[in-house]
Amino acid sequence: MAVLAVEGLHKSYGATPVLRGVSFAIERGECYGLLGPNGAGKTTTLRLCLGLSQPDAGTLQLCGLPVPAMARQARTRVGVVPQMDNLDPDFTVEENLRVYGRYFGLQDRVVRARIPQLLDFAGLTGRAGARIQELSGGMKRRLTLARSLVNDPEVIFMDEPTTGLDPQARHLIWERMKTLLAEGRTILLTTHFMEEAERLCSRLAIMDTGRVIAEGSPRQLVAQHIEPQVVEVYGDGVENWTRANALQLADRVELAGETAFCYANDPAPLLATLEAEPALRYLHRHANLEDVFLKLTGRDLRE
Repeated sequence: MAVLAVEGLHKSYGATPVLRGVSFAIERGECYGLLGPNGAGKTTTLRLCLGLSQPDAGTLQLCGLPVPAMARQARTRVGVVPQMDNLDPDFTVEENLRVYGRYFGLQDRVVRARIPQLLDFAGLTGRAGARIQELSGGMKRRLTLARSLVNDPEVIFMDEPTTGLDPQARHLIWERMKTLLAEGRTILLTTHFMEEAERLCSRLAIMDTGRVIAEGSPRQLVAQHIEPQVVEVYGDGVENWTRANALQLADRVELAGETAFCYANDPAPLLATLEAEPALRYLHRHANLEDVFLKLTGRDLRE
């Protein structure tokens, strides 16, 4: 049985539809990603899965329990890492963990016994008595992750867990997430970092305008939706070069600002023409999940 099963989910706010028939299922022990531009419906989906909002139509089961009918019981088996840290600044690191444990009805002695392991997991050993204001942004994020584990959850919802972190902190969070997956926990991840999704997600869904428009493993999505090779070309004269060469030699071309993205099964003819264009710079690489995302959702900025 899937840990989380979502079928035909619809949700509107007033006359504005936000979700239009979203369906997916997450198996135990996998990291499943929800990707999409701003306004695609990712956060609304998370709220419905947790029973924090009522769907207009569709069915949800979390940890084998119907949501929202038994959402409270289901949430006792779930950890949540919200998009923005909501730690209590009036409490110490340890007090934040102890107070959070009370929300799940855990006895104080049980939470106290778990705290050393949680702090070690978060790289915060020796910081139990520190005030929240004394922590760096990365430390606060790791504490929020540790807090989500207070109730020893089966499933962890992570809403953009590494936004705003420097590369070192981001990589540390990734390593901790891999540890959780190795322990057999299940993660539902929303992220705007395509590299994060490629590294962590066994499967993912790309959402846009309230619908799931593609689903599969990162490798499957790249193979299904995009040419295997990409040549990015930029510099003075890129538009002229694109008209004279890329449109004839590439399988597909996207011109975005001063950069031509040339997608090809065989990039050799493109690269040969660029050798004779010293004013142009280029990058030749394999196609990735970001290419798929931009092809399916477009390059226009979403507010």
